[in-house]
Amino acid sequence: MLISIKMKKDLKRTIDLPEGYTATLSGNKVTVKGKGKEITKEFDMGKVEASLNGKKIELNAKNATRRESRMIGTIEAHIANMIQGLGEEFVYKLEICNVHFPMNVKVDGSKLIIKSFLGEKVDRTSDILPNVKVVVKGSEITVSSYDLEAAGQTAANMEKATKVVGRDRRIFQDGIFMKEKCGRVI
Repeated sequence: MLISIKMKKDLKRTIDLPEGYTATLSGNKVTVKGKGKEITKEFDMGKVEASLNGKKIELNAKNATRRESRMIGTIEAHIANMIQGLGEEFVYKLEICNVHFPMNVKVDGSKLIIKSFLGEKVDRTSDILPNVKVVVKGSEITVSSYDLEAAGQTAANMEKATKVVGRDRRIFQDGIFMKEKCGRVI
């Protein structure tokens, strides 16, 4: 006999804003400002209600199921990352590896240009998202931003641009690979 227990509780989480930071809520959009920077994210709140109470952001769900519990945890983590990013930048480090052909990598506006990847004549490009700073120094690429999602997506775009298709990956080991992300060595 299976008994399903449904979690029907009132859940409440509060996120404290540090000194000098402000937040505004308008519908599903949360904007956090601090240290001359601003991040805005739009969330699919579902049955979760967000409210601003002084220097605290409160997330509430009445008669919450497990879904709302997970939603509150996810939204809380995103807002915590927004606050952390305004304090210090998120940094990703990538390594340029070339075994067969020397590869040239340079930043051109909002694009990363990869020349001579595996001897190809056509340049490969990777998008750099807004508010992201990319520095190419020797064989190391540093991606930094106060927006965690933008920095991570830019680094992923660089890895994806040099993906080897149709060749033996054990032999053709050229590419751009993530070496460190947000202080964790991979």
